[in-house]
Parts: sequence; structure tokens; C-alpha cells
Amino acid sequence: MDLTTDFFTLFQLPRLFRLDLSALEARYLEIQGEVHPDRFVQADERARRQAAQWAARVNEGCLTLKKPLERAKYLLFLAGHDLEAERNTVMEPAFLIEQMEWREAAEEARNGRDHHALERLHHRLHQDLAGRYRALAALLDDQRDWPAAAHETRRLMFLEKLRLEIDDALAALEDEGIY
Repeated sequence: MDLTTDFFTLFQLPRLFRLDLSALEARYLEIQGEVHPDRFVQADERARRQAAQWAARVNEGCLTLKKPLERAKYLLFLAGHDLEAERNTVMEPAFLIEQMEWREAAEEARNGRDHHALERLHHRLHQDLAGRYRALAALLDDQRDWPAAAHETRRLMFLEKLRLEIDDALAALEDEGIY
């Protein structure tokens, strides 16, 4: 096996954003069963090391392809299109205002310990993300518009970070018994 094989080839899946996650999981389990280090306990040091490398590569590949944002980043990487996430942080004013409104609402609900408000924000954000991921799928799979896909992926990075913040706030309130 070649450790430089891209993840789509590794799992024998088409290089698409719209991925059959059940096929990914099935291939993951199949390959992991072949390369898992426990199968190589009696093998020589070289074979054990290779098995560990392959198991790590298979795990990394599955995690990358399973998560939509990571899959988008990886597809852009494979297409040779630099996401420029660190250098290109320019967003249009309407998006930035929307971000500020989302964050202010989340902060207000978190500070007010308002579980229901956080749940509503989470639901709205989940719907927004779903629509944006559908649009990203069209950009990546149908149009192959790498610059537009990179721009939408950078936007999604902002929104996914916000989703995690809301998830953390909800978890903290649940830990305190506030529902």
C-alpha cells in the first residue's frame, strides 16, 4: 500500500463532496480490519510499524472524509486550490454583520443561561449550515468552481466555529442541570 494515496482512492470512493457515508464506513471497517496493528503482533518490527502507519492513515482519511468541512478542504487541496484561510480573511460586510448578530445572540443567551434560546439558535444555525453545504456541494461537484468553493468553505469555517461555541454553551448549561 502507498501511504501517499489520496483518501478517496484509499477508500475506493469517487472524488466528490456528496459522499456516501455508509460506503465510507464500510470501506473503513474493511481496510482497518486488514491493517489494524493487533493483526501484526507476531510480525517483525518493520511489518508492525507499517501496520501502525497504515492504521493511522486510514483513521485520518476516514475522519477527514466523514466531516463535511474537512472533506471540502481536502477536495480543494486535491484540486490544487489553496484555501488561504490564514491570509484571506476578507468577507463581505453583510456576512460579517450576520456573524456579529449570531455571536451577540449566542453570548446573550449564554450569559442569561437561556437554554431554550441557545437551542433555537442551534436549530437556526443548523438549517443555515445545511443550506450552505448544499450550495458548496454544487460548487465542488457540479461546477468545479474552486475559488467560489474556497470562499464558501472559509465562510463555513466561521459558522462551524460558532456552532461549536453554541454546543459548548449548551453542554455547560446541561452539566449545571439547566434545560
